[in-house]
Amino acid sequence: MDKLNNIIIEVETQFLEKESQPEKKRYLFSYTITIKNEGESAARLLSRHWTITGETGKEQIVQGDGVIGQYPYLAPEQAFSYSSAAMLDTPVGMMQGHYTMIDDKGEHFDVDIPAFSLSVPQRLH
Repeated sequence: MDKLNNIIIEVETQFLEKESQPEKKRYLFSYTITIKNEGESAARLLSRHWTITGETGKEQIVQGDGVIGQYPYLAPEQAFSYSSAAMLDTPVGMMQGHYTMIDDKGEHFDVDIPAFSLSVPQRLH
């Protein structure tokens, strides 16, 4: 394992029932990402690239600079958390992607964001 750029990604998701409109095929999910630097070198997050896939296989690509308007700098052993949201037109989907970061030596590297599910909880009748 590369100890210089050892960045760990953790994800928590939640279905936002009150903000969703299933009758209009609008399912809103929040997600909280924690980015942990367990490496030996500091790093700054520069950009994000997401692939959001609905139950039908329809994909949305989202890319941009930073996250929520920030470019977090993570020294070794530091973490940064942020929350955002994604709208799907199906009750089940997934997200995955990567962050592009730069270390203190000016080297760019990508950190994979493992696929995670977005799913409306099952209801018991």
